[in-house]
Amino acid sequence: MAKVAFLGLGVMGFPMAGHLAAKGHDVTVYNRTFAKAEAWTQKHKGKAAKTPKEASAGQEIVFCCVGNDDDLRSVVLGESGAFAGMGKGTIFFDNTTASADVARELHAAGKKIGVDFIDAPVSGGQAGAENGQLTVMCGAEQAPFDRAKPVADAYAKAITLIGPPGSGQITKMMNQMCIAGIVQGLAEALNLGQRAGLDMEKALGAISKGAAQSWQMENRWQNMIAGKFDYGFAVDWMRKDLGIAMAEGKRWKAQMPLTALVDQFYGRVQERGGNRWDTSALIQPLQKP
Repeated sequence: MAKVAFLGLGVMGFPMAGHLAAKGHDVTVYNRTFAKAEAWTQKHKGKAAKTPKEASAGQEIVFCCVGNDDDLRSVVLGESGAFAGMGKGTIFFDNTTASADVARELHAAGKKIGVDFIDAPVSGGQAGAENGQLTVMCGAEQAPFDRAKPVADAYAKAITLIGPPGSGQITKMMNQMCIAGIVQGLAEALNLGQRAGLDMEKALGAISKGAAQSWQMENRWQNMIAGKFDYGFAVDWMRKDLGIAMAEGKRWKAQMPLTALVDQFYGRVQERGGNRWDTSALIQPLQKP
């Protein structure tokens, strides 16, 4: 069992930290709103800290899942940041979906003080976090990855070392690009079937058994045709992720016409007040032009 900290107790971090505690690890949590950290300790065995530095002091591994690059820097760097409390030979295992640039930056900053930084964004959404079934994509060196993986297994079904620092984040960008394209195609197909008056259960029962099958189809089609989007992975977060991907694409001169187009469609959803709707809300502007 390991001594660990978990920084960031949002819809993902709260259950992820809970799985670590359930596996018997000694967990200290931090959240920007301290009341949420206290609420976590009422539900799980562990301690709450008031700063990232306090939470990270004396830990073997510090896990983190916050919003974006700036949020990540705010909990890692500075006098009260995690690095200020971490000792040599420890690991910072970052589950935030952020840029590859900040992953490389923090990896370099960690090296200077003897801390190994691993970029380890996750896929699987809130349900995956709650069920301990996340997929984790890592950018790191082999030795710290091998030490951290058995602990992170508490909340994951698959953890893969992709390559050097930043590789995990680029893999997550690929993941989000694939999802965006699939959901847009699914939205257009469902909208056609609805407008043509098909029995959608029969139609989806047929095409979900063939080459068109996808996780999005299996798990989202019913709510999509019903116009129910008040759950899941928020459109705001998907647009953040696609923006990161398009910025990385410019670096490598990788063309992303479909990603850019679907990002615009998500912008339309936001204009309709769907900022917190699930990403499957791409169908809403088609259903109600």
